[in-house]
Amino acid sequence: MATDADSRTILTRAAPRPLRTTAYGLDAAQVYDVRSPTGAPRSTAVAVIHGGFWQAEFDRAHAASQAQAFADHGFHVAVVEYRRVGMAGGGWPGTFQDVVAAVAAVRADPGLPDRVVLVGHSAGGHLAALLASQPDARGLVGAVCLAGCVDLAMTARLGLGDGAAQTLMGGEPAELPVAYAEADPAASTPIAPLALLHGADDQVVPPEVSRSYADRIRASAPGHAEVRRTVIPACGHFGLIDPGHAAFALVLDAVRSLDL
Repeated sequence: MATDADSRTILTRAAPRPLRTTAYGLDAAQVYDVRSPTGAPRSTAVAVIHGGFWQAEFDRAHAASQAQAFADHGFHVAVVEYRRVGMAGGGWPGTFQDVVAAVAAVRADPGLPDRVVLVGHSAGGHLAALLASQPDARGLVGAVCLAGCVDLAMTARLGLGDGAAQTLMGGEPAELPVAYAEADPAASTPIAPLALLHGADDQVVPPEVSRSYADRIRASAPGHAEVRRTVIPACGHFGLIDPGHAAFALVLDAVRSLDL
């Protein structure tokens, strides 16, 4: 099995090409890659939202191995791309608006099941959790957030990603309280079930971030959808998206647990 040092190579690891790439907007970044299941197909699509602290330098290519693994376990897969910080239209709210539009397009795609589970890693976990709290989430099977920046205010306070949250939002939480309230999953109420998975040894997005999210939702959001949190021993930030790491089996279990 892969170690955490091995798993970091997922950022540059090659994977088979997708079946097709479909546009959901006019910008070159407004696309999603489709992979078909191998073996017996399941009746659910996995919409993968990649991470990279919302930055332009990290694109969907590093999610290809993860996506292929979902396909190899019977899922239809769509890997969502979106405009990111450093790109025209990227940042708040454009980045999130792209993800909302992309997931809507995936759900309407005649070649994919209309049952959709979101799987977001790191910054993608933030986007998945936030979408799970929007009216657009009605009908989603649920969301799986992997080492997600799901408490955006805490992400900013800890200075994660060299101030990535501040770069996304254009300032500090104290300077932009309304925008942060809109952009922070921990300040909203999930209406689709969430599974939060976090590596105990994650030093990129520490597990306290998902713990803070879960605590805040349970304390202040009556009537919220189910939120389950699992901390995985001997796992860092990238093991959760590495099919060769032992933690990936738990990711598959989390997706299957929503696909019932």
